[in-house]
Amino acid sequence: MRRHRHAKIVATVGPASSAPDRLRDLFLAGVDTFRLNFSHGVQDDHAKVHAAIRALEREVGRPIGILQDLQGPKIRIGTLQGGRQDLVAGETIRFVLEGAEGDKQAIPLHHPEIFTAVVPGQELLIDDGRVRVRVLGPDRHAITAEVITGGVISNRKGVNLPGTLLDLSPLTEKDRADLAFGLDLGVDWVALSFVQKPSDLIEARGIIGDRAGIMSKIEKPQALERIDDIIRLSDAVMVARGDLGVEIPHEDVPGRQKELIRACRLAVKPVIVATQMLDSMVQAPAPTRAEASDVATAIYDGADAVMLSAESATGKYPVEAVSMMDRIIRSVEGHKLYHSIVAASEPGEEETPPHAVATATADLAEAVRASAIVTYTTSGTTAARVARKRPASSILALTPSLATSRRLCLLWGAHSVLTDDVDSYEEMTAKAGEYARAEGFAKPNDIIVVTAGIPFHTVGNTNNIRLMQV
Repeated sequence: MRRHRHAKIVATVGPASSAPDRLRDLFLAGVDTFRLNFSHGVQDDHAKVHAAIRALEREVGRPIGILQDLQGPKIRIGTLQGGRQDLVAGETIRFVLEGAEGDKQAIPLHHPEIFTAVVPGQELLIDDGRVRVRVLGPDRHAITAEVITGGVISNRKGVNLPGTLLDLSPLTEKDRADLAFGLDLGVDWVALSFVQKPSDLIEARGIIGDRAGIMSKIEKPQALERIDDIIRLSDAVMVARGDLGVEIPHEDVPGRQKELIRACRLAVKPVIVATQMLDSMVQAPAPTRAEASDVATAIYDGADAVMLSAESATGKYPVEAVSMMDRIIRSVEGHKLYHSIVAASEPGEEETPPHAVATATADLAEAVRASAIVTYTTSGTTAARVARKRPASSILALTPSLATSRRLCLLWGAHSVLTDDVDSYEEMTAKAGEYARAEGFAKPNDIIVVTAGIPFHTVGNTNNIRLMQV
């Protein structure tokens, strides 16, 4: 089954989409990777969905990616007298480390790391920034603050601290239990929430190893300050615009999105753009024009994948949302300006032989109007290097690794096929032509470009190009 587009679609599974028949409908509509959101649901429910996706994978004969998204630390106020308090701009309030059922002068905030980290002048945002307060005087047990933007706060509302580096691991006890569960299931990707610094990735890598790809969710301004190191230590990146848009000005989010996509392309790491892409389709059968333009912008920026959240998890029209996203992507990629726009944002090349060979492969395919680029890849690196160039030709990624074939479901342009490994150059070229025909990428006498690393079975050693006629 071939997708007639390059960018991929990630869809979140929830009550609206967890039934096996609905998962099948979503896949047929265009989903390449399913996201299991461990902020909601219980492990048994996620296990059932995982099993249903793997059964679907066997039915359709195509790799399907599964992304486990961990909840991460959640900073919230405690309970309040009457369940709510009305904060008025200009008044002074207090947050306290101990206590419950507080009023304006004793709002419970049971997070000691905040009390040791904040300094006067820093802001706390409550309920996704609807209420803003500025710190006047912190100590170990209380924080005095002035209300800048008033409003009603209620029990357990979230708190964001955009200018504060908190001494928090991105992995809570719940996350560690969920992570062990997900790795035992066999998820392909693990998304880490609340990444602030490179050491957060080192901690996660020590637990995950190579059992799954690590995806960093960029939702904290502190992560942007060390983004090159964070990308280098990650296997993929998610531009989590919802939380990021709370902690940085809204007008800065589009520019940051472009910077992150460009940086990930340079580092040869898949990048997902997420949050509220077709949000009105939670309730309506069609998106707004602005939402369609938002998806299109991510594709013009060169994103590997775009993601649906509530649209597919709890919305009334999950299949229609996937179909709409698929149509938008195909329309953009078929537009006469698409390739010139994507090429204009291409990052500089790394001056290494493997990258040079991959670039030459894409350029050669364009010069001869090749029907496909066939890559032999064990780890997925060869396919990713070619994809960075965003060639017009589709990328047929042949791999002996089941895990790699599933992870490639996030990579721009890659149609992954699980195959036996090859041991000779002749076998490589024969299989390239065979699979190009079988998967619908080429007809007899078409030209394809084949790239691989020789000697075979060597990870990351892209060093060979072959131009051949099918």
